[in-house]
Amino acid sequence: MKKNILIYLTFIGLTALFTSCEKDGEKITFLSDPIPPVITTIPDMTLQRSNGNSVLEFVGTPVDPGFTASAAYFIDACAAGTAFADFVTVWSGSQCKSMKITVSDLNGALIRKFPADASSALDLRLRAVLVVDAGTGAPGTGTQTFSYNSESKSVTAALYGLPRLNLVGSGINQKIESALGDGNYMGYVKLDPANPFTLNNPDDGKNYGGSADVLSVNGPAFVPEVTGWHKLTVDVNGLTYKLVPFRVGLIGSATPNGWNAPDQKMEYDAQGGFWHITVNLVVGHVKFRTNDDWNGGINLGIGDASHPEYTTSNLWNNGSSKDIPIDAAGNYTVKLIIGTSTYSCTITKN
Repeated sequence: MKKNILIYLTFIGLTALFTSCEKDGEKITFLSDPIPPVITTIPDMTLQRSNGNSVLEFVGTPVDPGFTASAAYFIDACAAGTAFADFVTVWSGSQCKSMKITVSDLNGALIRKFPADASSALDLRLRAVLVVDAGTGAPGTGTQTFSYNSESKSVTAALYGLPRLNLVGSGINQKIESALGDGNYMGYVKLDPANPFTLNNPDDGKNYGGSADVLSVNGPAFVPEVTGWHKLTVDVNGLTYKLVPFRVGLIGSATPNGWNAPDQKMEYDAQGGFWHITVNLVVGHVKFRTNDDWNGGINLGIGDASHPEYTTSNLWNNGSSKDIPIDAAGNYTVKLIIGTSTYSCTITKN
């Protein structure tokens, strides 16, 4: 494998993977046992809603494969002693020397896996995925990434629960939450025009309804225009709301409908915070978009030689993004995480 990697790297001219190789003829050696990244500094993990806008900083040292390499970095968290068998990614980015996240974003990520208004023993790790030219099919590209993990660090995290508005009458148990407790709520909700709904604040007992983007106490029930997932945002201070369809779909030559609508619609896991689908795929390519529309706000793919930093671990939300290859036909489970500023997916053959 080491010999094949060296041959491949020489062939592609080291154009995207190695940022330090500018001299003609410079010899590159891929360490047989690359030095993994390290988490050196962890902030206080006692999280409070009143400090939701405060910025926390994690500090790490980068992966060392024997040369200066581009990499995507991730901070993962799991229950202490579970060896990351079931983890949640709380941060991602292109460097690890200063990894910053707000208290509200960190709390929001962690309460997907751990109880609110309680303290939990966690293990944290810093994961590095080396970035290689996309689209070549070579080792290190696509789903064949080179990934390296730091040693885990044990911490205790105190998490706070989020204020919520419960949907009443939607047909299923749903809620939207306020990350900062400031009266602004957001969530993905599954709706049907046959089930108009109102909102209830369990803390103060107030009920809300509305129409034409105007919210009102004890107002009329909300009536969605279409069936499926929506993004609902509510401001109880300004008495406004937005309810828009947000139907995430998988499209491409590998899917049953090819590049034609309707897309293969994904479901949302509110507890886990990810979109998912199990679907039969053939050899070809896929991308993600919303509402069967390339201009619907989401157009996710991977990068090319000019943008090797965009992989399935760090998807590119851009009309210039490239298709994600599917190399074998079969039944797949696809998961998509839509973060505050980053996107990632896993495509697993069952």
